[in-house]
Amino acid sequence: MSAPGAEHEAPDTASFILHHVQDGYALEVPGPSGWTHNIDLRALFGDWTVNLGGTAVDLTPTKNTVFMWLAAVVVIGGLMWSMRKREGVPRGRLQNIVEMLFLFVRDEIAIKNIGAEGKRYTPYLATCFFFILAMNLLGLVPYGATATASLSVTLVLAICTFVMTQVAGMRAQGVVGYWSHLVPSGVPWWLYPLMLPIEFIGLFTKPFALMMRLFANMVAGHIVLFFLLGLIFLFGTLAVAPIAVGLAFGIFLLEIFVASVQAFVFTLLSAVFIGLASHAH
Repeated sequence: MSAPGAEHEAPDTASFILHHVQDGYALEVPGPSGWTHNIDLRALFGDWTVNLGGTAVDLTPTKNTVFMWLAAVVVIGGLMWSMRKREGVPRGRLQNIVEMLFLFVRDEIAIKNIGAEGKRYTPYLATCFFFILAMNLLGLVPYGATATASLSVTLVLAICTFVMTQVAGMRAQGVVGYWSHLVPSGVPWWLYPLMLPIEFIGLFTKPFALMMRLFANMVAGHIVLFFLLGLIFLFGTLAVAPIAVGLAFGIFLLEIFVASVQAFVFTLLSAVFIGLASHAH
């Protein structure tokens, strides 16, 4: 038999979890006496609705947008601060960490997957890595929001990689040479009606995988974390609190690792796709 009242608490717990993983116009901040205070972003920024072709589009910043801006400020500010002293030998922990990560992106991701010309794409790949890492980690801060848990954010990141991939392919093979791969050589002409759609769809499956992979991994971790804490309310007793909090803490530590891994995976796959487009063979 279920715990008394569990059937009444379950919908509330599910709504609470969905509320915290979804985007919205309410920014939660700590208030007086430990209470949570909600900042209405519509009231703060005003109405940003624009008319595009007769369709009203609401561009008012959401909480994910705010934390995406914050991640950009953290990345730009952190990199500028670490490079404030331009010396041949890096000094200080921050400068050493930044240089180590940048060299890792350049040598182990860009050059190994693209080739010698990978240095040309290192600035883009390093930007992806630091920016995604900052957004992922800010989502683990209390009262924070994970911008990469929004499909709109991961979609734009995937589009950037898609555009960079096509540019890299046309730069390496020429416009005609690159797009000629849509007509595969060495196959009978009667297979063209089948191969052309497959090759064309293949252009978009790669960025789609980038978008969904990053989104799903970041959302899943937060849902599991909140669900474990929600066990206390589902069972309606504090007896399960030590187990629930202990498991949630373990998931939280795992989330820190996942935040770093997902930034690495997105950057690595972007480099792989750029390398595939750059080398026809």
